Amino acid sequence: MLSSPFLFSLMRVLPARSASWLGGWLSVHVARPRMKLRDARARANLALLRPDLDEATREAVLTRRWRNIGRTLAELANVDRLVNDAHVEVVDRAGYQAVLDGPRPLLALSLHLGNWDLLGAHGKALTDRPGLGVYAPPRDERTAAQLKKARQSYMGETITGDGAARRILKHLTSHPRASLYILLDERRDFQVWFPKLGRKLPPSGNLSVALRLGRKVNARFLPFYLERTNGPHFRLHWHSPLDPQTMSDEEIVAAVDAFLGQACSTHADEWLALHDMDLTQPGHAPTAPPVM
Repeated sequence: MLSSPFLFSLMRVLPARSASWLGGWLSVHVARPRMKLRDARARANLALLRPDLDEATREAVLTRRWRNIGRTLAELANVDRLVNDAHVEVVDRAGYQAVLDGPRPLLALSLHLGNWDLLGAHGKALTDRPGLGVYAPPRDERTAAQLKKARQSYMGETITGDGAARRILKHLTSHPRASLYILLDERRDFQVWFPKLGRKLPPSGNLSVALRLGRKVNARFLPFYLERTNGPHFRLHWHSPLDPQTMSDEEIVAAVDAFLGQACSTHADEWLALHDMDLTQPGHAPTAPPVM
């Protein structure tokens, strides 16, 4: 959808609910049959991540997962129409707002779960904090250009590539309440290194960067994610802020891993990264107990 200006424009013209439905339908019936390798990898990973599920249930999870991917891509054209209470229910809204309104810089930590673009847009809409988003663009130039345009429409600024680290640090030190939105389940070396899922993996990648930045700029960490409830409707879950002034890196990692790792297992049907890793490889088999 992102590589097709026509489809992207169509999703914008359609009502948000219709666009979301059409995106899900196209993903299940058009995209999934063409992406057999990704589907097979997700199937193998799901069997290891959720051994408590029988085969029929896992297949249903995978189908919902493809539908969520399509819905999420289609909803990218309508993010501004979804940033409201009618589409996003916040668990303990008053407490969440108090965190956003609080002092010090804030590093918002999440995963490619539910609708991660809407999560970033929603967080920005509720606060006067200067926000910044960081992402790795797709290889296809047309898709990358469309994605950058769409994300700039709600993030204000998104950065990637050379010099990103310097610009991030400048952003976080330019305002006493600056915020940064980071997704921790980026793919590296054909694996997703976070959440740990019980694997003995050291902090690396975006998580390692976040830890260093947090201490350097005296920021608090806010783990959060969106759960899709029905069509283009979501529930926002958040963890109380983690403070490097009172917690070690190990304690922070353990808390973020427990919260977001549990979310990936519980909502495996909404986790994009399930096809970006290979849990069958040595050292990467999950050992965390499945959700019952």
